[in-house]
Amino acid sequence: MSEPTVWAIPVFLISMGVEAFVLSRRGHGYEAKDTAASLSGGLGSLLVKAPLKGATLALWYALYAHRLFEIPAGAAGWVMLIFAEDLCYYWFHRLCHEVRIFWATHVVHHSSERYTLSTALRQSWTAPFAGFVFWLPLPLLGFRPENVLLANSFSLLYQYWIHTETIGKLGPIEWLFNTPSHHRVHHGSNRQYLDRNHAGIFIIWDRLFGTFEPEGEKVVYGLTKNVGSFHPVTLQFHELVDIVRDVRAARGAREVLHAIFRSPASPPMRSREERHSAPASSVTT
Repeated sequence: MSEPTVWAIPVFLISMGVEAFVLSRRGHGYEAKDTAASLSGGLGSLLVKAPLKGATLALWYALYAHRLFEIPAGAAGWVMLIFAEDLCYYWFHRLCHEVRIFWATHVVHHSSERYTLSTALRQSWTAPFAGFVFWLPLPLLGFRPENVLLANSFSLLYQYWIHTETIGKLGPIEWLFNTPSHHRVHHGSNRQYLDRNHAGIFIIWDRLFGTFEPEGEKVVYGLTKNVGSFHPVTLQFHELVDIVRDVRAARGAREVLHAIFRSPASPPMRSREERHSAPASSVTT
């Protein structure tokens, strides 16, 4: 099966060229090192996904053989699949922000301090090794595995155009669909924007599950503590390196599990416990 994102590469390059021209007319444009870092992420992601596709399909087909339902073919089946796939994506994306080991595979996508179409291509090299499990329910429900893979690719393609500041708010469309405005919030390091708007295609999941935040004050892009590097390997693996460091320093299984699975926003267990056990006069805020 051909990969839709590969066929879309010319569209990516042309649209980035147009955006770069528009931004240059406004007095700012693409930054060479930042763009190169994003492109390296996209290329590496494609190279990682290629050999994994066969194994993923094999697993999904094994589940499909024990499917619970016969999903109808045609338009109705595709509509059901698009919504079901997007719900799976929402929970995958949300847990990537709430569980440290998943965040380690996703943080690269948030590492740019700029927000252009090239940012959409700053993909993870490690997420494909864990992400596929979030779509396991779909073949088991009765969706054909190759269609699930296509729906996953279409979702990724949809999310390309929302990585831009050149498109403002889109009126009633904002109630149902993920838009540039909604996704700018998701990439913000502003306190009220953290861990919000995890949508892929449909913003309804964020509205339903309480993670929606409208765009208000100007978005500050990047991480709460930026990496300070454009090196592709550093961007891809710095959080995994930190997890390994914390695991090696852990005292016992409880600290190991905490280092791996805690919220990225939570402090290390030892520092938290030391803070709680310290005299009140020595605790600072």
